[in-house]
Amino acid sequence: MTTTARWSVCATVKAPADDVLRFVAYYLDAGADCIWVFLDNPNPDAYAALEHHPKCRVVTCDIDYWQRIFGRRPKKHQVRQTQNATRTLARAGAVDWLLHADVDEFLVAPHSIATMLGDIPHNAVTARVRPMELLSAETFNGGNMAFKDFVPAGPNRDTIVRQLYPKYGAVVKGGFLSHLAGKVFVRTDHPHMELRIHNAFLDGVKNPHEVTLNDMSLAHLHAPDWASWQAHFDYRLEKGAYRADLAPAQLREKGGVTLHEVLSGIVAQSGMTGLRQFFDEVCADTPALRERLEARGLLKIHDLQLDAKLHHHFPDHDPLAATV
Repeated sequence: MTTTARWSVCATVKAPADDVLRFVAYYLDAGADCIWVFLDNPNPDAYAALEHHPKCRVVTCDIDYWQRIFGRRPKKHQVRQTQNATRTLARAGAVDWLLHADVDEFLVAPHSIATMLGDIPHNAVTARVRPMELLSAETFNGGNMAFKDFVPAGPNRDTIVRQLYPKYGAVVKGGFLSHLAGKVFVRTDHPHMELRIHNAFLDGVKNPHEVTLNDMSLAHLHAPDWASWQAHFDYRLEKGAYRADLAPAQLREKGGVTLHEVLSGIVAQSGMTGLRQFFDEVCADTPALRERLEARGLLKIHDLQLDAKLHHHFPDHDPLAATV
């Protein structure tokens, strides 16, 4: 007998209104029963579009909000995200599962997400979705996007990644600039669950009874194009995905260096020219990289139809006429 589950998404976002609404529109289209949006900075346009939507809950996380729930505004965005996600979980009892995602992350599934979640064994408390990372291009026009797929951990991962990225494969963990962990769905009937960015804890146990949703992927638009990557680079180097406290791709005793050290070194030695060379090998959607990925079965093509879904669900806020 086929069963379906009710599910929701929560995100703490700091992005232009159109990007926020693309995210929400995508998940409305995917069948989410509720979408919680925490605006990390005031965003009147996004708030106005979401506040009366029956499937949306929108909160502006201003100083008063943080004073009320936390006593102060946490300095780190990761703490703000996890506080909001954990609070959402405590209020999400009307659905069976909650996904904590970022505004640039989109679930891709071969069929109904509700059905896939309904098929998870009853004893599973968390369900992990692995990422695939976007190949950067100057324009997509709402059409097909190319992704590098997740390379599972194992004895051959390092060899595969070095073959895919001959110059920088040794320092780019799993071939991804951003996370390999993906994100987790968590059941909502455990009131003491605490959420983090990529994990969940129940009574001190990390990701209890976890399963992996192998047929589902998390499409991560980490670096859509060169200009976007440049715009986010300094912040990510200091506080985000490339920050200094993250571990290197290889153990230190084996010569491993962190991505922070590599990128900082490139900036110091060759500036923007060096960064562009790094970007072109690791991020850019080139025929050569597509060929290497395809040979390994790691090239994935998807049309997320972000503009079309934005136009459908929020036509008054669509910046372009949808063409797909």
